[in-house]
Amino acid sequence: MPLYHKLGKIPPKRHTQFRKADGSLYSEQLFGTIGFDGMYSNLYHEHRPTQVVKIKDQYSVAPKIAKANNLQSYRFRGFHVKPENDYLESRKVVLTNSDCNIILAAPKESLRAYFYKNTDADELIFIHKGSGTLRTFMGNLEFSYGDYLLVPRGMIYQIDFDTEDNRLFIVESYRPIYTPKRYRNWFGQLLEHSPFCERDIRKPEKLETFNEKGEFLMKVKKQDEIIEMVYATHPFDVVGYDGYNYPYAFSIHDFEPITGRIHQPPPVHQTFETDAFVVCSFVPRIYDYHPDSIPAPYNHSNIDSDEVLYYVDGDFMSRNDIDAGHISLHPAGIPHGPHPGATERSIGQVKTDELAVMVDTFKPLKVTEEALKIADDKYYQSWLE
Repeated sequence: MPLYHKLGKIPPKRHTQFRKADGSLYSEQLFGTIGFDGMYSNLYHEHRPTQVVKIKDQYSVAPKIAKANNLQSYRFRGFHVKPENDYLESRKVVLTNSDCNIILAAPKESLRAYFYKNTDADELIFIHKGSGTLRTFMGNLEFSYGDYLLVPRGMIYQIDFDTEDNRLFIVESYRPIYTPKRYRNWFGQLLEHSPFCERDIRKPEKLETFNEKGEFLMKVKKQDEIIEMVYATHPFDVVGYDGYNYPYAFSIHDFEPITGRIHQPPPVHQTFETDAFVVCSFVPRIYDYHPDSIPAPYNHSNIDSDEVLYYVDGDFMSRNDIDAGHISLHPAGIPHGPHPGATERSIGQVKTDELAVMVDTFKPLKVTEEALKIADDKYYQSWLE
């Protein structure tokens, strides 16, 4: 999101002397993306952020592929993923390709025993159940049901959960995640027709600064492996920063739906984009108001993308036998549409209370072993009369 933000203490000019009360220098860090061509922030640390005491274990977290070439429609029962204590161990990759991982997680405990950094991917964390605080070296963000948390790659973070009952839907993206460019003018400001605006973006507010030396465990994700590193100083030692690259929160409840007299195509629900997939938000809205409209979506062919729909809450009028936490996968190459009876049921309805997150990927998704554990493998027959 190209929106300038400043927090804490910073010097008047970049790359100049910035001294502490004792006369020593703060340590400056450029936190950037796409080499030196993308969004960046300048951070100022109490200590050099480069001090590694030792490197410990290194182990694979690569997803185990069950179906690499899939043309079957699936329904996955997301809430059948069992809760686990550890945050990283709770994350189960259910669908994957070379651009992203789609992950379900049900962590019971807060992430406080170590720090986490994903060096490969932006993380879009959707909060289905739970509340708490995302703690980062660039400040904290409180979150609750319905929030998207956008965590840029390379961000050091921990998470505090308020309870043990947490359900997360995570998209781990190897491509940078942005707000859709068609919502922005040439200055980067969100346009009047955008379904949300800058007021809806929640930026980090509380900057925690720890001036501590010792041994601090960092788990770093790199190319499907976790490398455990021990830092010599507390990772949250930033006294200030400014720039465009930082974590932020956006609530699905702040997405203002775009409606019309006849059924609107999925791009009106778009919330985030990359050059490899898009993310859409389906929210409560008034149905199409042409006197002969059919509110249910028409049958359509997925020729260019795999469609993943994560059902959050409400009544999903185009599908039969769908509950909260279910995921539908409709792969590229075959048409899909409303279940039998859904079209007829929708006629005359004036609104929907459905809440869902959709991910459309431009490359085929592989189905993992974790996905098959929670799969309804007869779902592809659900369109039969």
